[in-house]
Amino acid sequence: MNGNYLLDTSIITALFRKDAIVAQRLEIAPSVFVSSTTLGELYYGAQKSGRVNENLNQVDEFVARNQVLDCDLNTAKTYGEIKNQLRKKGRMLPENDIWISAVAVQHGLTLVTRDAHFNEVEGLQIENW
Repeated sequence: MNGNYLLDTSIITALFRKDAIVAQRLEIAPSVFVSSTTLGELYYGAQKSGRVNENLNQVDEFVARNQVLDCDLNTAKTYGEIKNQLRKKGRMLPENDIWISAVAVQHGLTLVTRDAHFNEVEGLQIENW
């Protein structure tokens, strides 16, 4: 592990489902961040679930314990670069995942995910837990 991590939605969802590997890795991770885009995905998932209030509370509790990185002008510029690189390769990602990638690249963070399509993003450091 190299230190500073940005958690993707797939990892946080695994944590919510009591995934032991994710929980163990998070215990020893020195710095963990989450993007506001990822939180949007989590809140959307909670809203469309069968247990809305319980899941919203779970996301709220997670937010209270972690540092959230918002998108800003530099994120937007990085997003534009990444999306253009993907376009040139003919390998587009879902929009939210491009924003999440941009936050990770902008802040020099390793993205922790279980989604293989992030491998298409040049310069993005990735770990699969």
